[in-house]
Amino acid sequence: MISVCVLDPDRQPLDPCHPARARQLLDAGRAAVFRRFPFTIILHDRTRAASMVHAHRLKIDPGSKTSGLAIVQGPRVIWAAELTHRGQRIKAALETRRAIRRGRRQRQMRYRQPRFLNRTRPVGWLPPSLQSRVCNLMTWVERLARLCPITALSQELVRFDMQLMQHAEISGVQYQQGELAGYEVREYLLEKWHRTCAYCGATEVPLEVEHIVPKVRGGSNRVSNLALACVPCNQKKGARSAAEFGFPQVQAQARRPLHDAAAVNATRWGLSQALHATGLPVETGTGGRTKYNRTRLGIEKSHWADAACVGASTPDPLRVAGIRPLGIRAMGHGTRQMCRVDAHGFPKTHRARQKHYGGMQTGDIVQAVVPTGKYAGTWISRVVVKARGWFDLVIHGKKASVHQRHCTRLWAADGYTYALPAVAGTAVSSPR
Repeated sequence: MISVCVLDPDRQPLDPCHPARARQLLDAGRAAVFRRFPFTIILHDRTRAASMVHAHRLKIDPGSKTSGLAIVQGPRVIWAAELTHRGQRIKAALETRRAIRRGRRQRQMRYRQPRFLNRTRPVGWLPPSLQSRVCNLMTWVERLARLCPITALSQELVRFDMQLMQHAEISGVQYQQGELAGYEVREYLLEKWHRTCAYCGATEVPLEVEHIVPKVRGGSNRVSNLALACVPCNQKKGARSAAEFGFPQVQAQARRPLHDAAAVNATRWGLSQALHATGLPVETGTGGRTKYNRTRLGIEKSHWADAACVGASTPDPLRVAGIRPLGIRAMGHGTRQMCRVDAHGFPKTHRARQKHYGGMQTGDIVQAVVPTGKYAGTWISRVVVKARGWFDLVIHGKKASVHQRHCTRLWAADGYTYALPAVAGTAVSSPR
């Protein structure tokens, strides 16, 4: 069960409380709902000066597609979330726009002139698809710092130590003989081979680190010569190479770079600088340390659990029982494109000038009470506003049109959509 954030009458953060205690305060009229995501109440009769406030640490596990967030207070996790980024969608949109502009130039149609090629970029510049990941995380760091007494931050700064895995001779054999060396290599391989056997594709079975070219045949311990194999495949392969075993494609895949790992490595320092700019103490740790802590504590793998285990500050034991993370998905704030085009770059429709209808706009989370029909019932969903008064929602995984008079806004659009914890029994859907 995730805790409820608490503010005093001056909107200063107090210690989060149990949901049952929050219900008591609301029923007694001593508090009011301040926010829904994350759920926050504001007290009427108690100030920060009259309260005992403990130190809380916000831990971050940055990822290429999904990042984990966890707030740790003493030996327990009190709040967790998993933030899904939209970097791939940004990259695809930019590539589509570039192709449309290029096509219009070639056809000598109305087009935008290409920009000059000798333009410079500021220090620390990141592509928009990568910068969005940093901005998403910083948005939530600042938001949580206003709702919870965060006194320190932890970040998984280095996901994979490439020097440790590729060049053992740089600093001698002792560089690889640390306590976390095996965790660094194995974590990298698990990500690269998608936690499956490279030969038979088996999942949910014990996997062993296997040499594609065996050491007795001159193979090295470099990560490009390592793969994951289940016990039967590893024993059956024996002293043969992957090609001799009938899997020449394994060698090609072993040398293929990890795009997701590259995205994490490219943004880690930008995020670190942004976190240090907050003025809070920042602790950093490697991916190997995170997995070592999680394995040592016996916690199942997930994005939020990895976040809770980041760094050397992870307490032993760490209580995570009952935590159901809040699902957060970055959706953006719409588009500034005024003219829609078809696949060939020709205009087909123009954007409506009316942004609001009935006091609501696209991106709001609404509660729809449908009295009759196929979708009769009460639904909570992210809405797409239409000027004709019929809004698009997602019900049972399908797009449905509901009239505006049946919708009540619960949450104003903030660029994100949310999935409530499973204990609540309700999910917030997001129409595409």
